[in-house]
Amino acid sequence: MPDLAPKGRLAIIAGNGFLPVHLAEAARATGENPFVIPLRNESNQRFDGFETATASIADIVGFDRIFREKGIDRVVLSGGVTRRPDWRDIRPNWKALRKLPQLVRTLVSGGDDALLQAAIGIIEAQGCRVIGAHEIAPGLLARTGPLGAHKPSEEDCRDIEMASEAARRLGELDIGQGAVSVGGRVVALEGVEGTDRMLERVATLRSEGRISARRRGVLVKLCKPQQDMRADLPAIGPSTVEKAVKAGLAGIAVEAGRALVLEEETMIAAADAAGIFVFGIDLGLSNFGLLNGGLS
Repeated sequence: MPDLAPKGRLAIIAGNGFLPVHLAEAARATGENPFVIPLRNESNQRFDGFETATASIADIVGFDRIFREKGIDRVVLSGGVTRRPDWRDIRPNWKALRKLPQLVRTLVSGGDDALLQAAIGIIEAQGCRVIGAHEIAPGLLARTGPLGAHKPSEEDCRDIEMASEAARRLGELDIGQGAVSVGGRVVALEGVEGTDRMLERVATLRSEGRISARRRGVLVKLCKPQQDMRADLPAIGPSTVEKAVKAGLAGIAVEAGRALVLEEETMIAAADAAGIFVFGIDLGLSNFGLLNGGLS
């Protein structure tokens, strides 16, 4: 039987947010010596104690050079990317030429999932295998049921069901991963602005009287139905709770086993103190496992 154990080094391509730091630390804890590649004009964290080299997102030649010089054979994509590169900024090498037309088309008109698929194809054309964040840090995946002290009410469960259907349909169109339902009515869908900005919009609508002050509502984040688990899993963290509280929501629901929970201890402490729930839903269960897992 062939030896399938990793032979080379792990690279973490780091966008913005805390996820790349968590992954670097988790990889080191398993005995890896991860090499971190912060993306220029995107990465906003420090990686003290880790070997790093900054690269531009469109510099395929630069990535290939780093992969070869550092003996990289596995790559994980992590963190947010707020700016799409202009196709004219792409620096391809000969390994990427066959995939270049697809990449340019996707940059111009494709959704985020299509763009990530193209990026994965480019990286793997360099001879590296792309792996998911959950393969390095499985403990970051959301569990089924309540993560904190609070649980959804029956009204919250109805909002979770409504927002889940909206998020699923939104994901099918490769637009976003999140939706907010208040009183059984979908009031916000996540676009390119991201979850935090969507929640800020909900808070503004609430203050303007466009959303009922008597009903609280729920944020739901799901994987897109066609989503590759190796990139851009839905994620929540302390800032999500902070924005949900300001938006007047009763809680947050995420897809168990397919969404990441960052800084869980800090996040749950904030949610418990604010009196809101954080809940992992299982789409394979009747009522998403809410009636048994949420209200018992």
